[in-house]
Amino acid sequence: MKWDVMQKKLTILSDAAKYDVSCSSSGSRRENKAGGIGNGAYGGICHTWSADGRCVSLLKILMTNYCIYDCAYCVNRRSHETERAMLSPEEIAELTVEFYRRNYIEGLFLSSGVYRSPDETTELLIRTAKTLREEKNFNGYIHMKGIPGTDPRLIRELGKYVDRMSVNIELPSSAGLKLLAPQKTKENILLPMREIRSGIAERKENRKASRKAPAFVPAGQTTQLIIGATPDSDRTILRLSEALYKQVELKRVYYSAYVPAMTGPNLPALTQPPLLREHRLYQADWLLRYYQFSADEILTDAEPDFDLHLDPKACWALRHPEIFPVEINKASYHMLLRVPGIGVTSARRICAARRSAWLSYDTLRRLGIVLKRAKYFITCRGRFYGESDRPDYIRSRLLDAEQAGRYEPMDLFAGVNS
Repeated sequence: MKWDVMQKKLTILSDAAKYDVSCSSSGSRRENKAGGIGNGAYGGICHTWSADGRCVSLLKILMTNYCIYDCAYCVNRRSHETERAMLSPEEIAELTVEFYRRNYIEGLFLSSGVYRSPDETTELLIRTAKTLREEKNFNGYIHMKGIPGTDPRLIRELGKYVDRMSVNIELPSSAGLKLLAPQKTKENILLPMREIRSGIAERKENRKASRKAPAFVPAGQTTQLIIGATPDSDRTILRLSEALYKQVELKRVYYSAYVPAMTGPNLPALTQPPLLREHRLYQADWLLRYYQFSADEILTDAEPDFDLHLDPKACWALRHPEIFPVEINKASYHMLLRVPGIGVTSARRICAARRSAWLSYDTLRRLGIVLKRAKYFITCRGRFYGESDRPDYIRSRLLDAEQAGRYEPMDLFAGVNS
């Protein structure tokens, strides 16, 4: 391997991959085998995030930044003049193993531009994964991209070798795709997602019959949505996420604030990425997945976008003064989850503790429940501790608290060469 040539390719392809945020903890239980190297099981992957959104414990690169598509927002688009490079499957496998041996990385996150065709690109990804698993005996974590428009047969083949796959939707509506990525369609994005979901469901059924049934994308699938490149409302984005969780059983939707790295007549004139909006979407996504909220509860036709000054759960509570305050000793678990300031752990503690006694305000404190926000929405033994239950008063107090822990936007790529 000529290291100077390889280093140049790595510089180009790792920089080209920095806008892709859809990689994270694997959840994979793939363990090492005798004579093999790597380990994708719990504890085998240490994952963290760098300032530019990369999952630093993985080798995160593109196979190539050559691309036949011309998406207006993408730095790798066909018409953009940029330095191009491509790694062969054998080079990627060799790099992954060498980096793993040096303890630089614990797994591989591999995406790619669409090289010649979706099928040809996926065939190269399959060759990479197959080389790592069968020739290099690599049992570490592998996350690869499902390329929109790929033949379902190839998606099935790739799924045999990787732990996680992600098919990026990127633009949240058909109108957005037509405007900024006319070579992509909603259908050719959803097709591989459905194929992965079917493969995972079949694998689960086969595992019931035999634990030796072959694996298929054991860590599930994810996607990424770009926020702010199109005029789509937050409600449109959140409803899409909800539908994806239900219909294709995604593990996770990643939201990526649009980085105005490119210019064009159809692109918004942003001076900086809408990071606070991205943050609110992650908060609302959490409410969808763990707090039993629906997208239509969080945002409505009348209020289709987030209040950037307050978190989505507090906004929902302030819109429903007829529900609050709730008595902490009587409210259901479902209702407790809707109280601002009370999370899943706190709600469980409250439900467990009140089986033996009625809870007082002081008891809640001793249980470790943070009451700074919750006190405006609860009573304890019939007593209210929030001074006033007027929504305007509560909002001003919550805003004061929000200001105290004010969110500071950060530069996504500070210190990184563009």
